[in-house]
Amino acid sequence: MTSSFLEDASFNQSPAFGDVDLFGADRPLADAAQRAGLDLAALSACGRDYGAADTLDLGRVANENPPKLRIMDGKGNRLDFVEFHPAYHALMAKSIGHGVHASTHDSSDSIAPVSARAVRLYLATQAESGHMCPITMTHACIGALRSEPAVLAKWLPQISTRTYDPRPLPWWEKKGVTLGMGMTERQGGTDVRANITRATAHGDHVEISGHKWFMSAPMCDAFLVLAQAKGGLTCYLMPRHRPDGSQNAIRFQRLKDKLGNKSNASSEVEFHGAYAERVGAEGAGVRTIIEMVNLTRLDCAIASAGQSRIALTQAIHHIRNRSVFQRRLADQPSMRAVVADMALELEAQVALVFRLCRAVEHAESDPREAAYARLLTPAIKYMVCKSTPQLVYEALECLGGNGYTEDLPLARYFRESPLNAIWEGSGNVMALDVLRAAGRHPDAATDTLSRLVRSAAQAFNVGPLAQSLERTLKSGDAERRARFLCEGLAKIAAVAALAEAGSPFATIYADSRLGSTRFAQYGAADLGDAETGLMDRALAAQCPH
Repeated sequence: MTSSFLEDASFNQSPAFGDVDLFGADRPLADAAQRAGLDLAALSACGRDYGAADTLDLGRVANENPPKLRIMDGKGNRLDFVEFHPAYHALMAKSIGHGVHASTHDSSDSIAPVSARAVRLYLATQAESGHMCPITMTHACIGALRSEPAVLAKWLPQISTRTYDPRPLPWWEKKGVTLGMGMTERQGGTDVRANITRATAHGDHVEISGHKWFMSAPMCDAFLVLAQAKGGLTCYLMPRHRPDGSQNAIRFQRLKDKLGNKSNASSEVEFHGAYAERVGAEGAGVRTIIEMVNLTRLDCAIASAGQSRIALTQAIHHIRNRSVFQRRLADQPSMRAVVADMALELEAQVALVFRLCRAVEHAESDPREAAYARLLTPAIKYMVCKSTPQLVYEALECLGGNGYTEDLPLARYFRESPLNAIWEGSGNVMALDVLRAAGRHPDAATDTLSRLVRSAAQAFNVGPLAQSLERTLKSGDAERRARFLCEGLAKIAAVAALAEAGSPFATIYADSRLGSTRFAQYGAADLGDAETGLMDRALAAQCPH
């Protein structure tokens, strides 16, 4: 029996994307991993795992079946339980199995552990972004727990296991645990010093009463929370169960109805005398939690680069398999100009985030790398996370009307793309943090900028921009021009990162982003004969279509 005329018309649709080595097909990523001396074969296996068609489909299913809050059972007993779809649990098990939640802290990567984990995070995000919230928080919370060695020693064996255990049991009865955080409140938001949640001393612990307006991944086994003590704002670790095994007084009010991030639960919560243990000195809550915040900000930048890459990959896959006006879209000059320009942006994102990983890696032993990480972490988060939504949108547009439908993943990617720019500090917060870092360590900031200018000079003269940044920073107008300072610094750092990596695209990136004829939209830059190379590096041409 012959197929119908309408079924025959599917011949010019691009095939489903999947069963791809997301690592091996990504030359910017593979080059960064090679520079760091990482195990390329192991990372390729990870890339095949996250690029498998079945894994990518888990992302779809987890987002089509969002979590549900069960406050009480049918008899009126308090549950405070969030029910997730099995697809979410499968993704959690996969990412914990790859160690994305803790590998930087457990010595499992002997070479460049921050960079090695960053590669896996970048790959995992491409399969599905929402489940990375508890993964990232677990990893970052370890940084804060270092300020309380006894607490860390107690929890670390359960955290660092590669086993995902979603059962709602006391943490010491589980095969593995995850950690979350709750900092912001209704009346304060970013201004955590305005928090009104209070901690009252009870012998060797405190009991906390109050609320949090955003507490994501509420099924984590414990949460770092901020509360007011006699000595001021303090950090505490609040487990879901008290030491006697009873459920802690953590009362979920509702789950947020979010723009994206549908697979992940974000809750509004109240504490009614909830058991908690102090982490860090009393009154030093912000200082204690800042290590966690910095690690989370790094993850935001890495994950946004991963989102850019999977969206661009979908676009390139489509245009290589779709013909318009008797030519493949990939051979149409205007389409090539757009996609190559997006690939150029990805080159910069990847070079920049892995340069930051290197700085974080060596911060304890090298004061200059510590200064780089301190000044550039908020700037890089600002630029990478803010550039990703536009790139994802352009990738969506490459698929035309198909890209706008919920049957394909681009709509989900687009909804997800603004989140990392908001999480752990929105744009203005990042820009002001750059000012604070420069103000507290002016000599180190000046030295960092000078080093960036020297590195970037291999590709482009960023001196005039750097001088303008310095003048603005020293003026009375610095706070009003904070975004100019933040973005300018990040752009110089991107050029420097590309130049240090020996990228053949460093000059063309700098010229198109900082030159006198720069335009705002992808495809307006003249990339000349670099187009094919850029497209093939984003998604290897020999990759199965």
